[in-house]
Amino acid sequence: MFGIGRKKKIKPGTPTGLDFLVGFIAEVRPAKGRRDARVNLERLTARLYKDLDLMSELRQALLSQLIGTDLSPALVESGIPMARGFWQELFGRLRHKLLPPLQDRNDFLYVLNRVFYRNDDYRWVEDIPRTTWTDFFQSLGLSLHIDDRRILLQLLQAMKTLSFQVAQLGLEKDVLLYIPEQYREENPFVGQNYLIHRLEEWIGDPDTTAPPVALASKLNQQLAWCRECIEYIRDNHSLRGASLHQTYMLLLLANRLDRMSILVDLLDGDKNFNIGKFVDFFRMLVRNENRKNSVLEFMSQSMGYLAYQIAEHKGAKGSKYITSNWAEYRGMVKSAMGGGAWISLIVLIKNLLTRLPMAIFWHGFAYSVNYSLGFILIEETHTTLATKQPAFTASAVASSLDTKKEAGQPNLYNLAVTVAKVSRSQIASFAGNLIVVFPGCWAIAWAYARIVGVKLVSGEAAMRMLRDQHPWHSLSLLYACNTGVFLFLSGIIAGYVQNKIQYGSISQRLQTHPILRLSMPEDRRRRLADYVEHHAGSLIGNICLGFFLGMAGFWSEIFGIHFDIRHITISSGNVSLAVYGLGFGGVDPWYLVTVVVGVLGIGFFNFLVSFSLAFFVAARSRGVRMREYPEFLGILWRYFKNSPLDFIRPRRRTEPAG
Repeated sequence: MFGIGRKKKIKPGTPTGLDFLVGFIAEVRPAKGRRDARVNLERLTARLYKDLDLMSELRQALLSQLIGTDLSPALVESGIPMARGFWQELFGRLRHKLLPPLQDRNDFLYVLNRVFYRNDDYRWVEDIPRTTWTDFFQSLGLSLHIDDRRILLQLLQAMKTLSFQVAQLGLEKDVLLYIPEQYREENPFVGQNYLIHRLEEWIGDPDTTAPPVALASKLNQQLAWCRECIEYIRDNHSLRGASLHQTYMLLLLANRLDRMSILVDLLDGDKNFNIGKFVDFFRMLVRNENRKNSVLEFMSQSMGYLAYQIAEHKGAKGSKYITSNWAEYRGMVKSAMGGGAWISLIVLIKNLLTRLPMAIFWHGFAYSVNYSLGFILIEETHTTLATKQPAFTASAVASSLDTKKEAGQPNLYNLAVTVAKVSRSQIASFAGNLIVVFPGCWAIAWAYARIVGVKLVSGEAAMRMLRDQHPWHSLSLLYACNTGVFLFLSGIIAGYVQNKIQYGSISQRLQTHPILRLSMPEDRRRRLADYVEHHAGSLIGNICLGFFLGMAGFWSEIFGIHFDIRHITISSGNVSLAVYGLGFGGVDPWYLVTVVVGVLGIGFFNFLVSFSLAFFVAARSRGVRMREYPEFLGILWRYFKNSPLDFIRPRRRTEPAG
């Protein structure tokens, strides 16, 4: 694969060549805590041009390993999950993490692991710019054709293996039924295999001299159609949903197609070898071997598009929680006030349930049902609960940095504007909830005392209720973080269920269900199917959130640990009931102010944790890494400094962004 000098200092397969490569890369590897790998490689590249003996030794060392080792595992296996199922691959990685598999010394991957032996070598390899690596490999005289037949046959064998695997995966039900209609009969995943067979015939005929350039062109076209099918399936996830198995199948296909493209470039005989593509392959190999047993890396690769689809469902819903003008802002406040009224009722029922003599579990179960029904009522009446917004708005914010949808650099100023819109929308919903919850619970407590003749809570019980919301006399702020996690999880569950409903075609299956067809008119079946399609995810998410919050105290009692939840609207309702029970004269004013500040702190941590987790998942599933945009914080700060009120309320008139 590489052009070499005439000197034969190093024999193929000898340890000398491997030791030379280990020493050479050690010169490039940066010192601990430094980032000078690029400078090191540039210095060595310049030296190679001046020192022809060093150039010859490096070429010989590299060729000795290419000829003397088996290249197939590096081409077919490295970085490509080999198990047919997600869970098989996951458990396989866990096993190999505990006890790494034995590696053959004649395997080129053994060479790669010896040369790049540190688990974090891939970091500095990727930090070196692509152009710098390209200059280095060009300085070695990277050959434009394959001269050694042993290498040629290994490349062909790897190509055949990948080709058969692609054909088999392309016929999987989760792939075949979702590709475009025109590719169902002329399946490109199968078509490429016939072309590989023709390529094998050409290579196997020593009398044939004409290079298979036309054949390679047809093969590249087939691979392009295969990628088109994969992207079509992924682009239609929002309409048809996705499954973990399908996502895993698409990952396997994409990895194998990328590898085949490199091999076609090596075997086509047109003497136009793409060094840039080879550099990408080289960097990918180093990363794959350094991270081959990483469970997090595998989860990130395999679940990325599934998480993306879940986040897409949340992001689509999140847009309704972002206000752009005064009409939407007032509508948000009004909707949140309706949600506050329902929360007041939830707080009343919860405190009444506390009075009932029940076992710990049944108390938790009753609280959970109360919360779940309340959250469902809020959803069905189109009112708003402030703490449910972050899990959805975070996905909408991340979509503005979506590298799967946008080409080039995203507009970071528009992202700052979106953050401002989210901030004021969140403030509006918090305000709307609290405006009603505080006086609403007070009115309920007053009405209860007048009707029943005793206060709903009073004395030590009321004081304990206040103390439970105090920011430093209790663990309320920590418990608020627990609530943020539960809010995030409920949003993930809602998105996942909504995705499964679409992927499983639940709406159509309900309409054609044999029992429903006999027992229900067609229009009612259609309404039921539409309701399930559009509301089932939210219903399940609300039920899960209700049980997360309601059962928290049960687990605390069972395991004897300090574990509980604090939710801003429920906490504010409890404060209102407690203050009524004690009377304003029975509470120290500064203590009450501190408790109110604690309630606001609970709301802040509810929002912060839920939003942060949701944004992290949504951003990572879109391939976004915020460290790639360090200038964003400066843009956001300048925007806040120039227009701080934009983060609290909309402008009186619309001004163009930019």
